[in-house]
Amino acid sequence: MIRVALTATVATMALCGAACAQPSIRGPAYADPPPMNRTVEMRIAPQVEALLTDLQARGRGYQLEGVDVFSANDRFLPGKIAVAMAHALVQTPRDSAEFPVLLAGFRKLALLTRDDVNETWGLYYYASALNDLKAAGLLDDAVDPDTLRRLRTDLDWRRFVREDDLTLIDLPNNYYGVAFSIARLRYLLGWEDASASEALLAKTLDHFRQYSGEYGFADETDGEGRFDRYSVLLIGEIAQRFIETGLEPPPEVRAWLRKSVDLMLPRLNLRGEGFEYGRSIGAYGETAFLEVLTAAAALDVLTEEEARMAYAFSSRVAARYADFWIDWRAGSVDLWGEGRGTDAYRGKHRILGENLSLARQIFYTNAIWNRLGFKDQRPDPGFQAWLDRLPRSTTTWFARGRYDRLVVTYRDDGRVIGLPLVNGGSGQHMNTPYFPIPFSPGVLAGSPDQTYPQLLPRLTLEDGSVLMPLAFFEDADVTTEGDRTVVTYRQSAVDRMGGAAPAADDRVAFETRYVLEPGRITRTDRITPRRDIRIVATDMTFASFSEDPTVSEGAATYAAGEVARFGWRGMACREVAPDPAIHVTPVGGHRSVLDCGAAATQPGPFTLEWRLEFR
Repeated sequence: MIRVALTATVATMALCGAACAQPSIRGPAYADPPPMNRTVEMRIAPQVEALLTDLQARGRGYQLEGVDVFSANDRFLPGKIAVAMAHALVQTPRDSAEFPVLLAGFRKLALLTRDDVNETWGLYYYASALNDLKAAGLLDDAVDPDTLRRLRTDLDWRRFVREDDLTLIDLPNNYYGVAFSIARLRYLLGWEDASASEALLAKTLDHFRQYSGEYGFADETDGEGRFDRYSVLLIGEIAQRFIETGLEPPPEVRAWLRKSVDLMLPRLNLRGEGFEYGRSIGAYGETAFLEVLTAAAALDVLTEEEARMAYAFSSRVAARYADFWIDWRAGSVDLWGEGRGTDAYRGKHRILGENLSLARQIFYTNAIWNRLGFKDQRPDPGFQAWLDRLPRSTTTWFARGRYDRLVVTYRDDGRVIGLPLVNGGSGQHMNTPYFPIPFSPGVLAGSPDQTYPQLLPRLTLEDGSVLMPLAFFEDADVTTEGDRTVVTYRQSAVDRMGGAAPAADDRVAFETRYVLEPGRITRTDRITPRRDIRIVATDMTFASFSEDPTVSEGAATYAAGEVARFGWRGMACREVAPDPAIHVTPVGGHRSVLDCGAAATQPGPFTLEWRLEFR
């Protein structure tokens, strides 16, 4: 363990080995990864401890990768520092020379951050840290009495929930889970009785029932139909809070958790790659799998074989975190460099907090696997054979009715391809990671917070209106015959761009057909404008990780990369240079861009088509 006052860079360079080389756009495939606990103890924990050592040494002047962390408006940071320090302290033997240094360090950092802004998730992290210290018999030694009295007042769910009617104060409904967690921890700390946590748990479960519907996945909105990573993760987070605070979950929690498991298992892979669509993916798309699968194992939701495979995948997620996401030269997780990008919400101003919260997810899931008997156990060598037996195509429904919401998962020669039709609600409908297009980690990707027409036609009408087929999916149908899956749906109205929420515009209708088959994806759109409507321009983009396209009439062939060929019909395409400010993805920058378009159309229906072929 590294507990000396070295810089994070010096301390962690010795831990990276071959990972000091620039990782590929996808990272390594792990035929035989190390046990999860060894990766955590030998690589990830020392990297975090080096950051904490630097933080204690430099105090409020601490900078990480050029970011002044205490001036960066990270509203969860005090809680993340506390929970990381608590983990290091609890794991350190009491008779070691490092223990009194860490104990003094916790007291120092608690005082240092006492007056800093700390909200919602930060309150939960801090309360969790104090509960861990109390359970270890260290709370009174680690926190001075004045600071503890202050924390008892500050770490309160009432700061973002109205006590009289238990309504949230300007926050989305998933924050009920955060409030419940804080209330439960306050009860365990002896700061209040159990009534508030019981009431907030009821609110949390009521929200889940109301907005998950018959399919059991939480709508990110109040019924407007956005289902993304968090829709699958939320029940895993709720289950983890039951585990953390020693509370027995009701049977429906296990049932909802099983639905998330059923979506995730067909997506497991050798690289430890996670969610490929929606917001807050990249490293968080992978730790989402950790949280759900580990909770499911702890709550006996998995079969014995599934638990072994979930542990084998968890070991790969941990190895990938150390090899792919950590920049060992800087001693920090890197979600922002070398063409990587994430949502503004997780911008580089939060660099220290992202290091601490990502590591925490790996720490506590590893602790659960250790308790389940997997400590230092070699991941099952039959994982590859198990992957080979998974179904080629699976369909997960989120909602059906006025509009359909679903994701199709298609396995193709080591690639996991997701086709999400999940895009409703305010705030994200116009952004590429939510488009109804195929995604595959390190192969096909959108760009966080960017709106270029990735793999979708964007129509400009004579009056200047801009329309895209993004959100109003009707009559969705998925059929699979052998290795071939066909997805069809229609949109009698499409999305008029310019607003925060999808705006239905019925001047143009779409009928869309996807065909997914080994080595190939084809999308065909039949587009029907109303008789009095004129489309003056159509444009589309294909931003790719493949390189050096040779563009000819109707197709581009690539010299390198997993996409070998991109063909089109009804448009013309040309190569343009990627914009490093726009064509970013969670794993790295796009390496080539095709700009496609068509001039004004004649009245009546017309057809556009593209085809992707893989190596």
